[in-house]
Amino acid sequence: MDWLDRVAKLRRWSNNGSRAPHKPLLLLYALGSHQRDAERELRYGAVEEDLKRLLVEYGPSHPTTPAYPFHHLVSDGVWEVRTDRGAGSPGSGVGVLRSSGAAGRLAPDLRAALRRDPSLLGRLVRVLLDTHFPPSLHLELCEAVGLDLEPAGTGAVTGADVAARRGRDRRMRELILTAYEFQCAFCGYDGMLGATSVGLEAAHVRWWSHDGPDEVENGLCLCSLHHKLFDKGVLGLGDDHRILVSQRFVGRSEASRQHVLALVGRPVLGPQTGNPPVARQHREWHARQVFRGVPRVAVGIGAGWGGRSTGGLCRADRNPG
Repeated sequence: MDWLDRVAKLRRWSNNGSRAPHKPLLLLYALGSHQRDAERELRYGAVEEDLKRLLVEYGPSHPTTPAYPFHHLVSDGVWEVRTDRGAGSPGSGVGVLRSSGAAGRLAPDLRAALRRDPSLLGRLVRVLLDTHFPPSLHLELCEAVGLDLEPAGTGAVTGADVAARRGRDRRMRELILTAYEFQCAFCGYDGMLGATSVGLEAAHVRWWSHDGPDEVENGLCLCSLHHKLFDKGVLGLGDDHRILVSQRFVGRSEASRQHVLALVGRPVLGPQTGNPPVARQHREWHARQVFRGVPRVAVGIGAGWGGRSTGGLCRADRNPG
């Protein structure tokens, strides 16, 4: 059985490009648990809060429940659930999962495959990460679910397997950094070490894992900090190509004010003439699926800055979910 292929093709709820990482997050959590204790069952009542935190941190901006993937992941053949009454899931209701003592773990055949080939765990994790999340979040996601991919045997194969499935263009970084003249589109950082840029990355606006194309009109050159904040939904793009900062972001230090809060309403730097700016459909996808909450209002900015940073937003930006 090709477990990599099965995991890469987890069935997900889909509606107009909406993100639904519920199953991948549960499976990553289960793989982390398996790595620490291969025999442990995950009792829903005991892990519900952990799974909720993962969904809040890495899931869609609207409220959601871990009960759905806990029940429905069974149908993908990688997960099993039993209750105090015996084998089988009692359903996707939060109350019945709690009251029945529902507990889940990796399916028996998958556990057997992991015993035969310990390196399979690392390959499954990388497939899940590359298929569902941007690279900037991979390391912290592993930390969040307690996965350690460093031990021998767990990291032999990288996410390039998944990239090859869809023909990911490895020239994306060069295309984007060149289009933006090797400077961060948000803050202007342009650091070099000799003849090599450092701390600059090519950010997909619509994530590659969610059908975002490897094209200039779907990319931004961002410094490492602003790339991470963009992928976490702290920063976004308005329809007027001005920078959005979420009201949910709180930073009291001078560094937070200078590097994040001062960006409210600023126009994006670049791209250079002859290259397209970020396309509307990709900006709107990011606003609906990644940006968190409502944008802050630019205060004390003159007419040249556009006054308010929310003027060109679609309704989904003002009322996510």
